[in-house]
This record gives sequence, structure tokens and C-alpha cells, in this order.
Amino acid sequence: MVEIIAGAKGKGKTKYLLEKVNGALAQATGNIVYLDKNQKHMHELSNKIRLINVKDYPISNRDEFLGFICGIVSQDYDLQEMYLDSFLTIANLDDDQVANTIDALEAISERFQVKFILSVSKNEADLPESAKTKVLISL
Repeated sequence: MVEIIAGAKGKGKTKYLLEKVNGALAQATGNIVYLDKNQKHMHELSNKIRLINVKDYPISNRDEFLGFICGIVSQDYDLQEMYLDSFLTIANLDDDQVANTIDALEAISERFQVKFILSVSKNEADLPESAKTKVLISL
């Protein structure tokens, strides 16, 4: 399952995502990973959540990003949820790549039973049609 938190830059998506990930620990039976573009939110996350700074790795396009995601999934059989802050930035996506990248994450999610929650800096109306059905909240 892929869920999207949509909204323009500065609307509070990261704050909502941090509250959601920390709240998910109460029901979590597996591991939780939080991907971000920096370490800025390290102290706002529970120490039980693995924070990965994607910018520490040489990821420059969509395919490398999806390979990175698959690498994380493959090394942790207890992985339950992945939270991706600044999704468009960390995945290095152009507007025309958003829909097929979300579809690829959906396929990974179904195959390995990992839930993806994405923070996307776009208004819901500006998302591809296939992504609009995955919007959890629009800020």
C-alpha cells in the first residue's frame, strides 16, 4: 500500500509525517524506516525508527532510487513501513516520472508487504490521476 501526504511546500507535511511515524510505533509489529534528504529531524524521531539520509548515497535518478528502496527491503525481512519525506527530491523525479514511480512502489509494497507513506510537495490537484486515489491527506 502506498499513501500520499500532499501539499505545497511549507504546509506542514513533514510535521504530519513525523507525528504519523512516531504514532505508528504503538501498533508496529515490524521495523519502520524513515527516509529524508538530511538528518535534521533525527531528534524528532523515536530511536526505534531507522533514519536514513538518502543524500549520503549516490542516487541520481529514478532507477537508482528504486534500487536503493529494494536494497533496504531486501536486507530487512521484518520491515513493515517506510516513510519517505520530500519524496520528489530524494527520488530525483521529474513530473513525468511521478506516476510510474508510485506504481513501482505499489508493486514493491504488494510483493513484500511493506507500506510506503510519501510526503509529496504538490497540491492534490497537480498529482497524476493514478496518484490521487492514494492521497491520505491534502494540506
